[in-house]
Formats: sequence, structure tokens, C-alpha cells
Amino acid sequence: MSFEKKHELGYQLLHEKDLDSSLDTARQLQKMKPDAPEGYTLEAEVMQKLDQWDASIKSLNDAIELDGDSGRLYNLRGYAYLNKDMLEKAREDFEMSIALDNLPSAHRNVVLYKLMTGKGNEAITYLLDRIRTDPRDVENWILMGDLMKKGGHEAKARSYYEQALKMDPHNEYVKELLK
Repeated sequence: MSFEKKHELGYQLLHEKDLDSSLDTARQLQKMKPDAPEGYTLEAEVMQKLDQWDASIKSLNDAIELDGDSGRLYNLRGYAYLNKDMLEKAREDFEMSIALDNLPSAHRNVVLYKLMTGKGNEAITYLLDRIRTDPRDVENWILMGDLMKKGGHEAKARSYYEQALKMDPHNEYVKELLK
């Protein structure tokens, strides 16, 4: 099997939650191409699913060493740092991810960082700015709805969820929230 097909298979297994097989595939990818970041990245994502944050960070460090221009890698590592309460390292990685690739998920992670550091108002302002910047990003509308709901603003939350559902009528998470 080619490297590309094996890489595809590894992510398919990850999405199917066959984590052992996905991890085996990640390690096979590392042996096939030790100088390619893909095997280390897949391994890191499996480790995140297992809440093995230190192992994920180690694998992402290896991947970043091989591909230091990937915003996705910095975002993944930042998320692992966030889960280890290494908040400043997380912020630095999210900022690097945004600088490199301006990833929407990195912007949402900045919102999480702000919430975790007690800057709730800044988080909401930042997210509102992201909604204005990219109004078609459904995930931002959902996150804002979640924040409003947690804050006890049911009507506001509902309006954000309804907007998200208009943009993504098949989103099961939002459908469930609007029942």
C-alpha cells in the first residue's frame, strides 16, 4: 500500500474510533517515511483521542521539527497544551497557527484560551469579531450559542443555533439543541 493510501486509511480508522489500528498505521507511516510529518501527526491525534496529552505533544514536536510551517500542527499542539493547563504555550501555538494559516479552528481555540484565563468578555468580543469576519463559519455560530446558553441567555443561544442550522441544515448537534 502506498504511503498516501496508508495515511488515508489511518485517518479513516481514527474517524471510525479504531484507535489501536490507527496508531499502528501511524507507526507504519513513520517507518515508511521517517522524515515526513504525517505519521507523527496521526499518532498525535490518536493520543489526543486517548487524552494522552504529553504523548501528543511529543509527537507534534516531532512533526513540527519536520514541517515548521504548518499552522495545523501548531493548532493541534496548542490544543494539547490547553488540555494540560499550559495556557501560555497554548496561546503562543494558536497565534503561530493563525500567523501561518489563519485557521478558523485556531481562532476558536483562542476563544477557549480566553475563557480558561478568565477573560470571558474578551472571548465573546473576539468570537463576535470572527462571526463578522467570516459569517459563513457555522462552528463560530454554534460556539457563540454554547457560550450564551452557559451564560443563561437561552433566547440569544437559540438565535445563534437557528442561524447555524440555516447554514448547515444537517447538523445533528444543533438539531438536538433546538428540540
